[in-house]
Amino acid sequence: MEAQVHPDDRQQTYATFAREHLKMERVWQRQYANHDEARRDINPYIVAFYNPVRLHSTLGYLSPAAYEARPTAKETICLSEIS
Repeated sequence: MEAQVHPDDRQQTYATFAREHLKMERVWQRQYANHDEARRDINPYIVAFYNPVRLHSTLGYLSPAAYEARPTAKETICLSEIS
């Protein structure tokens, strides 16, 4: 019998993964004097780059902005005649 994955488990895994990427990409490359300075630097990074610009594997390695802007295929709708 396979173990079922609880949604909270997946969310925790993603949160840990995202946190580690953030540390490698931003935090470990800087030295902060205090928590407020770190917060002032990290928050704009998350809002301006990490969330909207960074490539995401689940989006086919596109940024969320590029994913949202890509043209969508129009579905052809066939209507049959009803007599």
